[in-house]
Amino acid sequence: DFFGSRLPGSLFDNYFSEDTWAPLIDIEENKDEFVITAELPGMKKDDIDISIDNNTLVISGEKEAKEEKKEKTYHRIERSYGKFYRAVSVPRHIDPEKIKAGFEDGVLEVKLPKSEKAKSKKIEIK
Repeated sequence: DFFGSRLPGSLFDNYFSEDTWAPLIDIEENKDEFVITAELPGMKKDDIDISIDNNTLVISGEKEAKEEKKEKTYHRIERSYGKFYRAVSVPRHIDPEKIKAGFEDGVLEVKLPKSEKAKSKKIEIK
């Protein structure tokens, strides 16, 4: 199953604690590439790591919690802080040398170009 997603709490229990959170992602395909977008509000690009290995794209890093002040009383804390991790299985027919990533307004965009072999090709009848 391409684009299977692995969340914290399965294969990686020994590496990540229960405090690890997973960013929300969208996966889109067009004729030339796959595009994965991830919501990472409040992050800086230097706090995000992206890698691809064995047909798995991994997005990870850490979002620092704001310092709690003693004179404040929190009634609700819903935002995620701490380590984050998201792994996505990708098809074999991408070109890993041409992967590009950008980060703007809290949204990470990773473009995974299809290899020339994977692109559909019109065959002329002679």
